[in-house]
Amino acid sequence: MSSPGMTGFATLFYKELLRFWKVSFQTVMAPVLTALLYLLVFSHALEQHVEVFDGVRYTSFLIPGLAMMAILQNAFANSSSSLIQSKVTGNIIFTLLAPLSHWEFFLAYVLAAMVRGCAVGLGVIVLTLPFVQLDLHYPLWALLFAVLGSGLLGALGIIAGIWAEKFDQLAAFQNFIILPLTFLSGVFYSIHSLPGFWQTISHFNPFFYMIDGFRFGFFGVSDVSPYFSAAVVATSFFALSLLTLRLLKSGYKLRQ
Repeated sequence: MSSPGMTGFATLFYKELLRFWKVSFQTVMAPVLTALLYLLVFSHALEQHVEVFDGVRYTSFLIPGLAMMAILQNAFANSSSSLIQSKVTGNIIFTLLAPLSHWEFFLAYVLAAMVRGCAVGLGVIVLTLPFVQLDLHYPLWALLFAVLGSGLLGALGIIAGIWAEKFDQLAAFQNFIILPLTFLSGVFYSIHSLPGFWQTISHFNPFFYMIDGFRFGFFGVSDVSPYFSAAVVATSFFALSLLTLRLLKSGYKLRQ
């Protein structure tokens, strides 16, 4: 059953925004600081030793990758942590009893995850601008990958939150799946610097296409075609969204 005028969606979306914004020092500022520490350490250690793209300093190369990594990790954290907290405390029942369709539930959680992820990514970029020259050649490409990437990880966060029954299960999902995929997606390097075998492996990592496409928006160069990256990310987002909607509609581990 769908609530009239999408009132239920708007209320749930507003609640999800407040949930992370009320503790923004922890949910927004802390991830921005973490990304800046990565930038400080890696740029200091490798600035004079690594050249990735012609005419692009390593520090400049690093910033879009760190921003996109922050977008993905925080989008996932927002939807997954909200669901697991509601399940563990038992207040998920109040959301399920409301006249909300599975579409409204999905959109509220995913859009809130996108807002948090993009807020953190924007914070990373803005705070590094005074120190590094960073051109934005194709802003629409960067925006496209930020939106698709954060949406994809928001949907994946819902799946993880539905599947997990305890906080340690969710932590395992994040530590053994999300974290390795983001760190091995080309955030700190170009895949062309890898041996042939690992280049091939990298092409099976969907996170690589998000990072590479987002970086293309800044420099106009990338390891693979941005059109191909966009197709991979959009297809992954569509497939995960369908799976998430199916789980929400069936009530798997929510109503059962």
